[in-house]
Amino acid sequence: MLHKRLAELRKELNLTQDELACKLNITRSSLSLYELGKRDPDTQTLCQFADFFSVSVDYLLGRI
Repeated sequence: MLHKRLAELRKELNLTQDELACKLNITRSSLSLYELGKRDPDTQTLCQFADFFSVSVDYLLGRI
């Protein structure tokens, strides 16, 4: 669920992967792997996503 939510939220803000990665100080390749569901972010990065998109971690993880 996380990978789908990340991609949806990024696209809602009309951001490219490069733009979002730059804003969060992560690599575009890491973001791509998160969105493809091939890699899971660490806790700090997960919290960064939640803060950036103004959603809860539970929402990102599909718990709500």
